[in-house]
Amino acid sequence: MKLDRDLLRGFAGVFAAFAVIGLIHLEKPSVAVAPDFPCASSTDSTSASQVNGSVTIDIRSGETGSEIAQNLFDSGVTASYSSFFRVAVGDSRSSRIAPGIHRIDRKICARSALSQLLDSTRIGNLLVVDEGAWLSEIKSKLVKIGYSQSEVSQAFAKAVIPSGFTSLEGLLFPAQYSFESATSVSSIIKLMIARGNTELQKAGLFAGKEKLAPRDLLTIASLVQAEGDEKDFAKISQVVRNRLKAGMPLQFDSTVHYIKGSRGSVFLSTQSTFLNSPFNTYRHYGLPPAPINNPGSAALYAATHPEKGAWLYFITVAPGDTRFTDSINQFDNWKLLYKQNLKAGKFRSAK
Repeated sequence: MKLDRDLLRGFAGVFAAFAVIGLIHLEKPSVAVAPDFPCASSTDSTSASQVNGSVTIDIRSGETGSEIAQNLFDSGVTASYSSFFRVAVGDSRSSRIAPGIHRIDRKICARSALSQLLDSTRIGNLLVVDEGAWLSEIKSKLVKIGYSQSEVSQAFAKAVIPSGFTSLEGLLFPAQYSFESATSVSSIIKLMIARGNTELQKAGLFAGKEKLAPRDLLTIASLVQAEGDEKDFAKISQVVRNRLKAGMPLQFDSTVHYIKGSRGSVFLSTQSTFLNSPFNTYRHYGLPPAPINNPGSAALYAATHPEKGAWLYFITVAPGDTRFTDSINQFDNWKLLYKQNLKAGKFRSAK
């Protein structure tokens, strides 16, 4: 699973993450020593969790540190309000607590409580959108985390597509999103679009430096995302431009996989290339009518910053080994090598 590098640093603010704004401004309790449960080792904490059980803490967007501290104490997580409050005041990580339903062990020390609140695996309503995810896959994930199929379908049907674009596909930025339980699907979509718009701006899709419209650059970014590894994104972006300029069909396998809704296979049958769809870049010239996935920041940047070169062809002959050329003869030779490696199971072993 490929994730935006910034996202790997935590839940700082991709969706509705909040600052614990009450911590510094509220007056510290006057109690000299706040009652606290002892901190257990990792082994002891597992057994303590089995004995004492766990509770769910629903943290709302904008909730203060004081409110969180009180919630933890009232739920039997911490020994006192003051113990967590004081730990949170002195630990800058407190500002990264994400809204949502957190599963927290009972009767643990305040520092362990903070660690568990920062543990993404303990968040119940966590939506993880991978780079290159399809709209259909995002809908399925929303259903999986508890929203009804009808609620999701209605929200997407009513969603407002930003001016200049024709589809939500490509506009829902891939990230890790957490949110409070009362959040509607419509609100989630709006916030994902807002984050996506910020990333499109940062990547320069609205800079107007090319004749290509922002929706075309977004489509290129989705092709780049689907067709290669990050190290090759800028070259693939240039291949798209070179083929468009030469009047050649793109002939990208990823567009056919998108039509078929198939993932996990590098092989594409000849019969599949005849599928009747405007997204089939074997049958139709030019770009697809809309993005074929939701690209990440690296693909967006590559769409507006192609690496200069005369390449017209590229092929991944083995996992991690993508080669570029402007010679059809060289491409055909590499294609033979690809088939040999495919038959030998090299792609299968790389999954």
